[in-house]
Amino acid sequence: MKILVLNSGSSSVKYQLFNMQQETVLAKGLVERIGMPGAILSHESMGKEKVSIETSISDHSRAIQMVLDALMDDEYGVIREASEIDAIGHRAVHGGSEFASSVLVNEKIKATIRMLFNLAPLHNPPGLKGIEA
Repeated sequence: MKILVLNSGSSSVKYQLFNMQQETVLAKGLVERIGMPGAILSHESMGKEKVSIETSISDHSRAIQMVLDALMDDEYGVIREASEIDAIGHRAVHGGSEFASSVLVNEKIKATIRMLFNLAPLHNPPGLKGIEA
């Protein structure tokens, strides 16, 4: 089982792809400066050289697409298709009293996260963008 874990911040996305059977990190990385000049994706796959790609990254949707592209790249990727990812987790900075443990995301959960934007205004809105991407 492969699980992709994301953490979307105000201008970044951190990620790790885990192989749960082997309890290893297959790949990890960081997209920085989303929506700003000089945006960069830093990607490191197990047993391969670290790669840095500087490009225009307009929003979190584009950043997460770049993460998937890096994970599937012929040279430095670790999977061939996105369907190899069995589950995706996303960190929420502040869930108030609504979230005390992991939940499956649905429309009701996303609406609740929107209601909690004021608890972490720099993190919850981009976190939701990451979830929706």
